[in-house]
Amino acid sequence: MPFVEETYDVCVVGAGHAGCEAALACARLGLETIVFTVSIESVALMPCNPNIGGSSKGHLVREIDALGGQMGINIDKTFIQSKMLNISKGPAVHSLRAQADKAEYSRLMRKILENTEHLTLRQAEVTELIVEDGMARGVKTFSGAAYHSKAVVLCTGTYLKARCLYGDVVNYTGPNGLQPANFLSQSLLDNNIEIFRFKTGTPARIDKRSLDFSKMQEQKGDEKVVPFSFTTDPEDVQIEQVSCWLTYTNSDTHEIIRENLHRSPLYSGMIEGTGPRYCPSIEDKVVKFADKERHQVFIEPEGLYTNEMYVGGMSSSLPEDVQYKMYRSVPGLEQAKIVRNA
Repeated sequence: MPFVEETYDVCVVGAGHAGCEAALACARLGLETIVFTVSIESVALMPCNPNIGGSSKGHLVREIDALGGQMGINIDKTFIQSKMLNISKGPAVHSLRAQADKAEYSRLMRKILENTEHLTLRQAEVTELIVEDGMARGVKTFSGAAYHSKAVVLCTGTYLKARCLYGDVVNYTGPNGLQPANFLSQSLLDNNIEIFRFKTGTPARIDKRSLDFSKMQEQKGDEKVVPFSFTTDPEDVQIEQVSCWLTYTNSDTHEIIRENLHRSPLYSGMIEGTGPRYCPSIEDKVVKFADKERHQVFIEPEGLYTNEMYVGGMSSSLPEDVQYKMYRSVPGLEQAKIVRNA
């Protein structure tokens, strides 16, 4: 039975933030490049908080930009709020953070990839590395197609044998309901590549219409916006911005969490892996900082054309029923309707 067989200079596996930059960098050097994604609709997807930059990460975006990357340019065209963090401290820790329109950021990056010379965008699940004499020489996909290349760049993100968990519910899926990549892990192991399971958490997304903003503090963007990219004209980013909102957890919230810790897969042993540096779950914060009477909760829009609001600071893997109790104990969220579970 014949299979598709093609040859490129570089194969890039994954079209998230890293994959997009890798593919564009190679193509812009004149290398014939193909980038694979499990879904064309998920190019540069922000499955967690739709923002670019922030503490530490903001510096990284600037470095990518200085090297000719696309991320800074893209967010300058799709942000809905921009803020320089840590301005009360020294300039070395000032860090730019921009809330993105989640859908627009993805659409614009996809457009860039689709219209870059020497770059091919392909929807397919990569299942196997082609290895010759100890060197990666291409990839195979689920259909059996072979793509030969001089180099392979792996930017697989959180899709390898992905699972989403809350309470005792385990869903074998990638972020945002996208399919996981279930086969590449074994090929990596067969080629003596050590792999680790990383874990991350997200909060619920809540319907904007169910929130009471009068009980929250409005958080506006900077009056004078600083662009991310060195190539962006500062006058082009002085736009009308969308507000975010600040509220806080309280003793009731913390009690609900403590009473249900045994139902959290983080504490039951169901989840094993290395956790994120910057996004501790609300369960972790309540346990590790037991002396704190409250924790910040930022309510942030996911875009201009959706009512989904991101509940920053309350990532969780607690069961669905506990999530409702926990979120509704927070001022302004008493009638909250969940669109997507944490």
